[in-house]
Amino acid sequence: MKSHKGPLGAGESQRIFPPPPAIPAQDAESLDLWGFKDTRFSINDRGNIRVTGNRYDGLSGEELPDLLPWFSAVIETPLSPQDVVASAYPTPVPTPRLSAAFEAGAAELLKPDQLETNPEIRLRHGHGHTVDEMHAVKHGQLARVPDYVVYPEDDTQVAALVALALRCDAVLIPYGGGTNVTDALRCPAGEARSIVSVDMSRMNRILWIDPVDRMACIQAGAVGRILASQLASYGFTLGHEPDSMEFSTLGGWIATNASGMKKNRYGNIEDIVLDIHVATCSGALERTSVAPRESVGMDPKQWIIGSEGNLGIVTSAVVKLFPLPPVQRYGSILFKEFEQGLAFMYDLAQTGRAPASVRLMDNLQFQFGQVLKPAATGWKVLKKRFEKWLVTGPLGFDPGRMVACTLVFEGTPEDVAAQEKTVYTLAKRHGGFKAGEENGRRGYLLTYGIAYIRDFVMQHHVMAESFETSVPWSQAKALCDNVKRRVYEAHAERNLPGKPFVSCRVTQVYETGVCVYFYFAFHAKGVADPVKMYAEVEHAAREEILRCGGSLSHHHGVGKIRQSFIPSIMSPAAQQWRRLAKTAFDPSNVFGCGNLNPAATEEAPPT
Repeated sequence: MKSHKGPLGAGESQRIFPPPPAIPAQDAESLDLWGFKDTRFSINDRGNIRVTGNRYDGLSGEELPDLLPWFSAVIETPLSPQDVVASAYPTPVPTPRLSAAFEAGAAELLKPDQLETNPEIRLRHGHGHTVDEMHAVKHGQLARVPDYVVYPEDDTQVAALVALALRCDAVLIPYGGGTNVTDALRCPAGEARSIVSVDMSRMNRILWIDPVDRMACIQAGAVGRILASQLASYGFTLGHEPDSMEFSTLGGWIATNASGMKKNRYGNIEDIVLDIHVATCSGALERTSVAPRESVGMDPKQWIIGSEGNLGIVTSAVVKLFPLPPVQRYGSILFKEFEQGLAFMYDLAQTGRAPASVRLMDNLQFQFGQVLKPAATGWKVLKKRFEKWLVTGPLGFDPGRMVACTLVFEGTPEDVAAQEKTVYTLAKRHGGFKAGEENGRRGYLLTYGIAYIRDFVMQHHVMAESFETSVPWSQAKALCDNVKRRVYEAHAERNLPGKPFVSCRVTQVYETGVCVYFYFAFHAKGVADPVKMYAEVEHAAREEILRCGGSLSHHHGVGKIRQSFIPSIMSPAAQQWRRLAKTAFDPSNVFGCGNLNPAATEEAPPT
């Protein structure tokens, strides 16, 4: 480890230069499903769901006997362990549209292993994790995928690739972790030029850490879980932990204006990023120095945050660091109904002393968390019975109405003690019951399991996905109720089988409002076009969100899925500003991903 030493206040800082990160071989990711190859939800010989691998303590290796019967009851459709939709992955991959000029130029810039044309690799780089994309790669076909995948290793190579694309009239689409749920990576179907996916995975280093100024310069391809581990070894944290952090990247967080579950303590990505280095068609966007804050007129950095790959490729960023908290504790609270939990969260937000994370699950989400618990054995059977008797008996909680709030406290022992006192005092005032650290820990475990479950139920004819919004406090309860009602109506209007699964949880709190996540699923066996039906119901839900005062997105972004709503939320002049910015910064449309552009909605989605 090298360092640059200088006395504090003497005009120099002491910088640490970490080595490249070590990525364990067992961390290989699946190409056709969400997550790690070693982790799956599958059905064992006894007809129960079992989680493979040993990655998630309390979930991996466990048998979940209640999950399948419970889910079948909720959607009022029996799910048979034997009734499996066979995957045809990899489905046919479109023939590449090759460019001799690009290949010749790339051969001069890159090593042979930095240019990939393997069909399965190209396929993976042409999609994220929306319902339509994941259905297409297993049961249909994507209309267009990248023709090449390149793996640059430094800023110079990225800049040279941009120049090459300009000369050869090619399209560049940045690729981070491939975790988006907005069709952001779906290639425009009508694009006649060669499309090049710029995979940033080899630009994954922490270039330097400044422990005095508490800053770090980090390359855009750094993956959340690896970045967190490496920073922790030096006593720091970025504090940014989106639900996708195991696979998503710093560059992706910046491009989508992301938020993390611990934003109460550390802020959203726009609060954490101090500077950004970007490769554009007119050269590099970079600064000579980084200050805590500055006022320099129109700031190019602000245009890049949330630009979703339209204006350039983020190659690195300077970010704030925070000392690794000496104490981390989980907690949980039960409330008799959603209204009580929401009122508690409102009062908590106004105190200014909210813990690092606080999440409120509605009743269906709460039940979901309960059936994800392994079967109790030994003395735990008696403990479980006693807890159920206590809560539903003397305490008077109705299992069909009660909700749960999960918490993460971080900081010094004094900080955490003060946060806990504030939280549990407020909770008691709202009729809440302290439900223990273990329930809180398991509530956050659900965060990592739910995407695996989505792919598992898709094998059993169930279409499922999440969508999110933010909404002022005064409209939050009405929005939650009305969106659920609209999903039920849209499901019935299309005569879809059984009942829909629709639930919500409040995931982030602000002084002015909240972020709300919705989860929607329906049984699609016998449905002629399940992808179309899902899209129509979600569209109806999004219309209701906007009608109820919610935002188009809180942190997922627009991509291509939500483009048609842009005219509903922006004035003609605002839309024109966006179009003019794109034309000015990228007149040749080198960064032709098509995100954020309402005209792109004219293209047919994948089938």
